[in-house]
Parts: sequence; C-alpha cells; structure tokens
Amino acid sequence: MPRRLIELPLLRRLKPGLYVHDEEALNAEPAIELLDAPITPVDAFFIRNNGALPEIAATETWTLTLDGEVERPAIWTLPELQHEFETVTVTAVLECAGNGRVQFSPRTDGLQWRLGAVGCARWTGVRLKDLLAHAGLLPSAVYTAHHSPDRTIADEAKAALSRGLPIAKALSDETLVAFAMNDEPLPRLHGGPLRIVAPGFPGSAWQKWLDRITIRSCEHDGEKMRGTDYRMPVVPMRPGEPIDESRFAVLTDMPVKSLVTAPLDGFTAAAGTPFEVRGFAWSGAVPVAAMELSSDGGETWREVALEPAEGAFGWRRFCKMLTIARTGPVTIMARARDVEGGVQPLEPPWNPRGYCNNQVQRVAGTVR
Repeated sequence: MPRRLIELPLLRRLKPGLYVHDEEALNAEPAIELLDAPITPVDAFFIRNNGALPEIAATETWTLTLDGEVERPAIWTLPELQHEFETVTVTAVLECAGNGRVQFSPRTDGLQWRLGAVGCARWTGVRLKDLLAHAGLLPSAVYTAHHSPDRTIADEAKAALSRGLPIAKALSDETLVAFAMNDEPLPRLHGGPLRIVAPGFPGSAWQKWLDRITIRSCEHDGEKMRGTDYRMPVVPMRPGEPIDESRFAVLTDMPVKSLVTAPLDGFTAAAGTPFEVRGFAWSGAVPVAAMELSSDGGETWREVALEPAEGAFGWRRFCKMLTIARTGPVTIMARARDVEGGVQPLEPPWNPRGYCNNQVQRVAGTVR
C-alpha cells in the first residue's frame, strides 16, 4: 500500500477540516475560515512534507547530536535538553514559501498551495544559540546543517530535506530547537519530538524531526538547498527566460503579507448595513507598519488599525466595519506595508518556483 494512504487516516483523525493535496507526500491546508484565531489551533495548522513521515521511537529515547565546526561535540536526549537549558516560548508565524503558488500565471512547478499554508503558533523549546555556546563555535563556523530521518518516497536511502541557517540567524534569540507547540508536546505531524523554529524564515528552514545539527564552514548544500529549491533569483525574471542557477540565492526572509479571514469569497452584504472585515498581517525580518483596505476594487484605500502582535514575529489582527451603499458586485482588497516601505503588490512577483507570493488578496461578494 502506498505510504500516503497509510498516513491519511492519521491526518483525517487529527485534522478533519484540512484539504489534502493530491501529492505523493502528505500535504494539507485549512480553509481560510479556520485561520481566524490569533493563535492557530494545531488541528487547523497546515502540513508540509517533502517525503514520508518517519517512524518515531519513544520521545524519551530521541537524541539530538551537535557536531562539525565546534570545540565540544555533544549529544542530548530530550529530557537532558529540557533540564540543562533555559526553556523559552516564541510566538511566530510559520508559512511555506510556496503559499499561494496556485495564483501564479503561467503556472510554476511545485505544490499548488492555495492560501492556507500559514499559521501562527506558540513554540516552546531551547535557544539554538545556547546549544552552540555549550559546544563552542569555532571561528570557521558559517552555517548550520540540519538532519532528520525522513526520506524521499521514491528512494528510502535519500534524505527528504536537509536545510540550514546562516550562523547569524542560528545565534538569534528567537531561533529555537522546539519541543512544544501551543503549550502541548510537539505533535509528530509537526515534527515532534524536535524541530527548528526560525521566525521570519520560510517554513522549509524550520526542519522537522531534528536529530542532528552539523556546523559547517560553508553554506550548507543539503537536500533542497541547491539549484532553485527554496532559492530566489537575485534579479527579476520573466516567464520563459533561461534559468541560470548561479543567479539564485537561498531564501532567508518572507515578505510582508496579509490574509482576510472574514468575509469569505462569495459573501453577501446588505446595502447600507455595516459588516466586518477582519484578518491578519505579518512579515519576515522587517516588521509590519500599516494595513489598508479597499472596497472598490483598488480605486481607493483606507488605512485600518493593527492590533499589537504577540511578540515580534506573531501576526497582527486587523478589524474594520465597512458600509457599502451601492448594490451589485463588490471586491474587498487588503494590503499590508512594512516599516521599510515594502508593500504587497497587486500581482504576484513571478519566479520559476512560485515562491513568496504576497500579492494583494481579493475577496469577491455581492451587496444586495
């Protein structure tokens, strides 16, 4: 029996509201209405896999190895990590770099995510920088390399994913080796017992089922770190242009973005009667500064207040009562702006792999 068919019942039982993509690996996303809570419930959180789910032994016997460009290689069990290092919690948005890929035209390679491959959770674990301090980084340390037991479905000898982080990000306070999500032990579907949490970076950098970190003296070149995998062109590209892989760089930041969680596509409203538009805005390394809404298809925009985030990397709620007097079709549009002036574009910034689509969202409805 194909591995995916074995894994589906687990997903259906734990996450009954998710849409499962027709892929060999198990990948699923929630409908937008399930993303309306400030902290996304685990049962509504998207699932992204590059290979088959690994078999996980007892959590207590799981070990994490730290080696490479360090003075003192180390191995810890989960209880040892929890006992020897300070436990911290970081609230952060996790988003797949390919979220919204289905909107690119012409179509690009990769999983055709809609808009649900994103969520905001509380992640609890130990700071990666504390582990690195314990091991003693050598001056040659440049990049981390992350390893996990998940394997590709076509070749069980091949790692499904092996990503890494620049040392500067690995040493940042917000970067964790996490063992809990939303105050519960990290679920297997989300990488339990251990995963990387790298706020602001794409979800691919948040390696799941982490069992080894190797410190390298060069940029990591593991699985899905080469070619055009999770890499963006350093200059804009047009469809059909030849691909020169030397002109691509590792994706290390997510752009400013927003999501309208209510109303939904196909909504109806009564003319002259207020209705609520709400959702969230977030960004990567550059904080969100402002939010705007349009109810006339982008002809005019009005600024909307943003509520404070739960931490520097959480998303920010916006909520606005709109009243539309005229009847007929209506399109609600939302766009966020960051503190450096970056703003959501009206159309997605095309690239060969369909990454970082932060185009303005459009929600179509009718005023009666």
